[in-house]
Amino acid sequence: MLSSHVPDGSLAGVSGDITIVEVSPRDGLQNESVQLSTDAKVELITQLVEAGARRVEAVSFAHPKLVPAMADAEAVMERVPRRDGVSYAGLVLNRRGLDRALRTGVDEVNVVVAVSDTFSWKNQNMSTEDAMRDAVSVVADARAAGLFTTLTLATAFGCPFEGEVPADRVVALAVEAAESGVQELALGDTIGVGVPSQVRELTARIRDAVGPQPPLRYHFHNTRNTGFANAFAAVLDGVTVLDSSAGGIGGCPFAPRATGNIATDDLVYLLTRMGYRTGFDLPALLPTAAYLSEQLGHEVPALLPRAGTFPG
Repeated sequence: MLSSHVPDGSLAGVSGDITIVEVSPRDGLQNESVQLSTDAKVELITQLVEAGARRVEAVSFAHPKLVPAMADAEAVMERVPRRDGVSYAGLVLNRRGLDRALRTGVDEVNVVVAVSDTFSWKNQNMSTEDAMRDAVSVVADARAAGLFTTLTLATAFGCPFEGEVPADRVVALAVEAAESGVQELALGDTIGVGVPSQVRELTARIRDAVGPQPPLRYHFHNTRNTGFANAFAAVLDGVTVLDSSAGGIGGCPFAPRATGNIATDDLVYLLTRMGYRTGFDLPALLPTAAYLSEQLGHEVPALLPRAGTFPG
């Protein structure tokens, strides 16, 4: 757990552990125009694990016609490197997705509910209310099967179709999620519109409403260059689980102009320089950006691979 947080939110000799959930194999690749082969995906995951990734969102069990880049989820999971202490997650949207996940040997499932109804209809073809009801059932079944469960509230900071998302709505859905018995609650800035004041408000209000359990996790995109500021704001308030994507690749195929996630490379550098432990070996991680650039046919957004570490 984090230490040395003072009441005004400043930091005094920060230290502690931050868990990074590496999402490049799933959220990172799903919005790319180039579809990587199964071999290339397994190589990416292997590189990440060797660099220190311990929680990897490796695949999605969405319908292959909706997310073609994830159509080989089962084949990828058959070949991921199995190491002590490494946990593989699959994203699921419904019971059919869970059934597929259970057959592949994932360690975790991430169940997604969109906060805004319009996005929910476009993403899952149902209202938010119905999606939450299904998610509660999926969480119960996944836990019964021995899987670690996360429920992600997508579009928690803003919707590409409805605009601003009321904090009251996010908090109310967080309460429902907590009552389901889910083991982790994630808030997703699906289109990268959030700012640090929103992060801190939602963190405080959700903790007031549900208590310290389930712990919070955040998923930030850097679409408008606020993703790292948002991550820092979350850390200020003691959040210890953050999603990020090697090379900063990613986006949502159902959200216009939703560009990449915050880059694992840059996030590890930021946290390490601040005195936090992430478990990543930064020099070992940096070549992954070049691998992704080669596979995808374009330079990835992450800045650290271009500038190098400091001190060198």
